[in-house]
Amino acid sequence: MRQDDRVTDRDAVPFDLASMRKQYRTEGLSESDLPATPLEQFARWFRQAATEGGMFEPNAMVVSTADAEGRPSSRTVLLKHFDEQGFVFYTNYDSRKARDLAGNPYVSLLFPWHPMARQVIVSGVARRTGRDETAAYFRTRPHGSQLGAWASAQSSVIATRADVDAAYAELAARYPEGEQVPVPPHWGGFRVAPQTVEFWQGRENRLHDRLRYVEQPDGSWRVERLSP
Repeated sequence: MRQDDRVTDRDAVPFDLASMRKQYRTEGLSESDLPATPLEQFARWFRQAATEGGMFEPNAMVVSTADAEGRPSSRTVLLKHFDEQGFVFYTNYDSRKARDLAGNPYVSLLFPWHPMARQVIVSGVARRTGRDETAAYFRTRPHGSQLGAWASAQSSVIATRADVDAAYAELAARYPEGEQVPVPPHWGGFRVAPQTVEFWQGRENRLHDRLRYVEQPDGSWRVERLSP
């Protein structure tokens, strides 16, 4: 057996996944803890996640979409704004997620705040942001990220990495640092207007607290407790 084979064999030994678990010992979440709206509660938890949670990117969220035939896909995206109207992220409008949303606007957002034994799960409807809002955010992006929005035909099949690097280099020569980069017409934001927002708090013995806000016809919110 070659040395390379031995390394491969050793690395191929699987983890004992059945025994991998953590016991959550955090304080619970009760109905009396919650404010009137899910955005107020999200702001409270997000502030804690950003300042106390020890997470690399607390605004990272898993965005799950489904195409017109119901085939799902998920990816991690950064939340860039939230308010009472919803949760905003930006993307290439030719990407898979954007194409999915064009045919099926229903979307799920998952904030996996594992170090705090917390999750937030948002279900709602995505709509494009206005071009003025998109342009205002685009201007706040680093120069390189602005060029990257032009260089990448997101989700499309490419032959080599060199193709992307060459496109970026050409753009960098055309728009050097300090020169304004135009906003790509194929790039912009989505605002997800929530219909339900679940706050998941890990508890001992897998008896987690799960409190879900559900939007009512009059715009108010009902809170319901879900079995763990």
